[in-house]
Amino acid sequence: MNPPARTRSRPGTRPGSPAAQAAPSRPQRQPRQRAPTAGTDLKRERILRAAEQLFHTQGYERTTLDQVAAALGVSKPYVYYYFHGKQELFERLSWTPTVACFTVLDGDEDHHLPAHQQVQRGLQRLIANTLAHYPAAFFAYREPQAYRPEYQAAQKALARHFYDKLCALLLRARAEGTLVFEEARITALAACSLPGFLYSWYRPDGRLSQDDIVRVLSQLAWRVIGLQEQPAPAGPTPKETPP
Repeated sequence: MNPPARTRSRPGTRPGSPAAQAAPSRPQRQPRQRAPTAGTDLKRERILRAAEQLFHTQGYERTTLDQVAAALGVSKPYVYYYFHGKQELFERLSWTPTVACFTVLDGDEDHHLPAHQQVQRGLQRLIANTLAHYPAAFFAYREPQAYRPEYQAAQKALARHFYDKLCALLLRARAEGTLVFEEARITALAACSLPGFLYSWYRPDGRLSQDDIVRVLSQLAWRVIGLQEQPAPAGPTPKETPP
């Protein structure tokens, strides 16, 4: 893991925000490059984007650093200068959407709202962030075996952080009479499983736009939590054909 002295905020969070303070650090080795600069950060980002596409199209096992280097037109030592190996690339790509999704309830902007509206907005942001981080957001669903135990432990801790907050809001909303359900944990897991299955069917060039998918899935998630009064759809309902 990186030493505590590292101060860069996690992707998807604001420095000093509740999300940045509450989310556990992504477990990682000491970086090879000891003094990152704006220029080298861009090079690291290029490597990550090339690796992301390869992981997406051919999977973790079949992807090699030679292929990442070839996609960029550089040598393999060039990639090794910035990353220890393909597992680090895979984990870095996966951690960004993990934080973006599991910290959607951490901001202060919704705290003035009733509990059921906080849940609504949180689920909508969870779905939107999953799609916004396509395809890396799907890696954990497709190839969970690729991660180190340390990474899996941090991921589970962040998930517990999210579900604890979500369940507390669900229980409060039920007490206020705005949600109807039996078991809070099961309800939370069921609602959040909707974006979890996106990896099996979502295509960015599909019939529905990203905004349409967020809207439709959000409404389905609100039904799962037993929302008593749903807002009217933002636009016309698409025809019921495969996405």
